[in-house]
Amino acid sequence: MSYMLPHLHSGWEVDQAILSEEDRVVVIRFGRDTDQTCMVQDEVLFGIAEKVKNFAVIYLVDIDEVPDFNGMYELYDACTTMFFYRNKHIMVDLGTGNNNKINWALADKQEFIDIIEIVYRGARKGRGLVVSPKDYSTKYRY
Repeated sequence: MSYMLPHLHSGWEVDQAILSEEDRVVVIRFGRDTDQTCMVQDEVLFGIAEKVKNFAVIYLVDIDEVPDFNGMYELYDACTTMFFYRNKHIMVDLGTGNNNKINWALADKQEFIDIIEIVYRGARKGRGLVVSPKDYSTKYRY
């Protein structure tokens, strides 16, 4: 479903997407469209895009096509999702130790909507770090 979501094809486009959005959270999935993990994540993102359009905008970035951010954001995983609000990177405490990004595919649409909503509410209050409604430190136990 990655073809249904807007792609950013250069570092300048990524910067402009982050800079130009004033009132909504910018959700960017960094990865490869052909990767299995990214396909799962893209399916979820496409499914929630319409529901979160009032407070979030979703973009996809191919890390091979746009390698500009690979070192800066440590994009070494197959699929990485990051959040930005008013040109500021918003970190999410998921209980995994890495607060900068989500580096696995979240298959549950409602969980992803909840995370985006928490990011939006926290970012509007000026917080740079928000706490996830669910602890993912034990994600493999479920």
